[in-house]
Amino acid sequence: MRVLHLVLAPRLSGAEVLAKDLAIDQSAEGMAVCMASLLPAHAEFVPLQEELQEHGVQCWFPARRNRIAGKLWTLFLAVRRFRPDVIFAHATIPSFYARALPLRVPVVYVMHSATNDFERPLFRRVEHILSGRARVVIGVSQQGVTDYVQAIGPHPSMTVVPNGVDLGRFAFTDGAGRSGRAPQVVQIGRYASVKNQLLTVRAFGQVVERVADARLVLYGVVEDPEYQRAVIQQVEALGLTGRVVVAGPRTDVASVLSESNVFVMPSRSEGHSVAFLEALASGIPIVASKIPSFAFASGFAGVQLVDTDNVPCYADAVVVALGQARAQRSLTGLTLRDTAARYRAIAQQVSRHHLAVSVR
Repeated sequence: MRVLHLVLAPRLSGAEVLAKDLAIDQSAEGMAVCMASLLPAHAEFVPLQEELQEHGVQCWFPARRNRIAGKLWTLFLAVRRFRPDVIFAHATIPSFYARALPLRVPVVYVMHSATNDFERPLFRRVEHILSGRARVVIGVSQQGVTDYVQAIGPHPSMTVVPNGVDLGRFAFTDGAGRSGRAPQVVQIGRYASVKNQLLTVRAFGQVVERVADARLVLYGVVEDPEYQRAVIQQVEALGLTGRVVVAGPRTDVASVLSESNVFVMPSRSEGHSVAFLEALASGIPIVASKIPSFAFASGFAGVQLVDTDNVPCYADAVVVALGQARAQRSLTGLTLRDTAARYRAIAQQVSRHHLAVSVR
């Protein structure tokens, strides 16, 4: 079987990292696998591209940004050359392009977005046109499926496949390596208003009033440069320049988590955050927003789901977390192995169905 994973841009973000992990798993299972994109790869994705190629996965990323017609033509050529039996289109925009191709290749649309894409009238109109071209629609959470049905209507083949974490990379650590160091709070996520780094900085301003030597580190892809600048300005305005680091993405997330004392995630909304799962697996104390996507973790040790819009409440929770030890958590059903098995089964099902229809 030949499988193509299509992403918007190869970068250090949840959907793209999951696509990379699925591609490696499928290659190990004997499938011919390709990862392609509509936009050029970010520089920090290079180590992941090398990992893909070491595992026999082909990488077809454009060297420059193209307009709409150029993106379609480049994707058309990639699909014609690779000849996939199924395309997994990760996120809404890649799925539009994959389904617009004049080729009879079944497309599986994977809804990764942290927000409801179909609140946008243009996206609703396009999805109404292209909905029938998706052989399967996958939601990484039930909320994504619910949003789709309310905006577009039921699809004949919809399913929820939660994201999974690689327990081999993100195993529980006791945090002994942090002994003697200043307590560190970390947030990992792209710089965009939905991720709420501004709230974290404001809350941290209250945390340092009670934990004098605490420091905050923010890591993430710069999706919205203006928002990142606002975060930096907030740090400066609160006099936290020596206590807060506003940094770009990191490939070694497992190391970041092992070096930190508390993980925070005050997102306004999420699909099914890979970073959140990684933090759960590492055992680090977690403070996150009280949103439906995180509700499954409400009973886990060392996890506080709070109203992060209430800055004093958010700060209080971080102070409590700084006094907590790491905790072992069971992630049965949420491992990368679990997720990869579901995607393999869907790929095989779609391929068999397409072959049967073609024979008729």
